Amino acid sequence: MKHHTREQLQVFAQIEPDYRPLSMSRRERLERWAELLEQSPSRHLATLYETEHQSATVRDTLRSDGSPISVAFEDTMLRAAGMENDTYGEALRFFELRDWQLHGVICYCHFGATVNAQTAAELVRSILTGERSGLFARLRALFIG
Repeated sequence: MKHHTREQLQVFAQIEPDYRPLSMSRRERLERWAELLEQSPSRHLATLYETEHQSATVRDTLRSDGSPISVAFEDTMLRAAGMENDTYGEALRFFELRDWQLHGVICYCHFGATVNAQTAAELVRSILTGERSGLFARLRALFIG
């Protein structure tokens, strides 16, 4: 690997010293995540095991290759907007979610070892509309309509 000083690099490239992250609203970040998931709707994505039974410290570090969160992190636009990694805690922070919201999208207890990407996308979109998607919401819809 060859190293260059900043002055030497300016011969080859324009250097922008003030990097500014891409500005995206919470809604735009969540919509982008849903769109990414919808690109491969039948893809099986990894869930995270029993997130509700982990301490907050452990839960924040949970991650899995091929999870709905990693789909978001693979996107250059979301990384440019400030997504730093594909952990549970980072998804909470970056997408400005409550723990129960992310739990509903990613936890093993709802889907088993994998969740269909289309299902995950629908759950992300339900966060945008404020709809509840848990068991009680489904039962309420069944009996009340």
